[in-house]
Amino acid sequence: MSTVTSAGTGTGTGSRPGTPRAVVTGLGITAPNGLGTEAYWDAVRVGKSGIGRITRFDPSQYPARLAGEVPGFTASEHLPSRLMAQTDHMTRLALVATDWALADAGVVPADLPAYSMGVVTASSSGGFEFGQGELQKLWAEGSQYVSAYQSFAWFYAVNSGQISIRNGMKGPSGVVVSDQAGGLDALAQARRQIRKGTSLVVSGSVDASICPWGWVAQLAGGRLATGDDPDSAYVPFDAAAAGHVPGEGGAILIMEDEAAARERGATVYGDIAGYGSTFDPAPGSGRPPGLRKAIELALNDAGLVAADIDVVFADAAAVPELDRAEAEALNAVFGPRGVPVTAPKTMTGRLYSGAAPLDVATAFLAMREGLVPATVNVEPDPAHQLDLITGQPRVLPVRNALVLARGHGGFNSAVVASAL
Repeated sequence: MSTVTSAGTGTGTGSRPGTPRAVVTGLGITAPNGLGTEAYWDAVRVGKSGIGRITRFDPSQYPARLAGEVPGFTASEHLPSRLMAQTDHMTRLALVATDWALADAGVVPADLPAYSMGVVTASSSGGFEFGQGELQKLWAEGSQYVSAYQSFAWFYAVNSGQISIRNGMKGPSGVVVSDQAGGLDALAQARRQIRKGTSLVVSGSVDASICPWGWVAQLAGGRLATGDDPDSAYVPFDAAAAGHVPGEGGAILIMEDEAAARERGATVYGDIAGYGSTFDPAPGSGRPPGLRKAIELALNDAGLVAADIDVVFADAAAVPELDRAEAEALNAVFGPRGVPVTAPKTMTGRLYSGAAPLDVATAFLAMREGLVPATVNVEPDPAHQLDLITGQPRVLPVRNALVLARGHGGFNSAVVASAL
């Protein structure tokens, strides 16, 4: 097995001969430029963006007014009425994405043992819109008007809970909270559960915090783009980069033990072959950021070397110092312009914990078609020395894709998605 090593600390799950392989058999996508997997893929392969002026509330009084909103989603068309009163918009999107992912995988949960199925998702904020509504009732009308569902509808673990209840999944379940990195961390936790004997795990993430309360929280981070032109506001690795545009949505993936999936004749997109995570040192420590180490851990875990990676799906923060740090990490591992890099999230906005699972799903779709979506609207800064795919998608056979994600506060995660 080929490996890469470097000094430092971090965590990888480790490739162990004879352990069950965790394969992806189903995808469910709710994205700002496409509701459903094929609608999303049709959009990104031609560079169609879903970023625009916010419609879920009036943004005129805020310094940032653009977002990626999921179009044409009417929850009552997909979910029973009893769920409407007890779920946030985020959870409704996640439940529908799960339904679609299970259908794509050809899985009927009722036909499987309840304790053989688990749920591991990620969240960055929980059900902010639901929480805002209940707080407004508390302040304006009194505590007797606050819904009892507030006790859990806002909670960052609510998507895992509602998915497991709706589908009768009683196996190992949980939630990961590490901002944008959490989406990859959840997939790694799901893989770990499959290696420990769980047959099927619903994983990935859907986030949605486009409401005044959530918007103020995001503005407080100081990283939102304030431009009003959807085509120029979010431009990572561009000299004009000045923050990101947020979005809602993400992807739910069905992960299974390969032997079980093959036995039932499932179609397999590929597997989660490698994973690594690190945490950045304290500011002012003089130590380098941890992203490079996370990449190396993921490659090592997958038993690959840098030359085996066909494309990188970048974190793409669009904050100059963060873009520079990501470019430096990629150059250190792959060499200047050493690997094609793309950031399809310029068409959706950063979906927080939903962003990286969507990138992983996009990587599998790219493997299926041999076509990598472009990073739209970006004029790459030559100083970054990246082979950034811009303008048009690139015809490119993909067997191994590296997906990167960083969370606010220092989280770094990397996943290698591979075709079988």
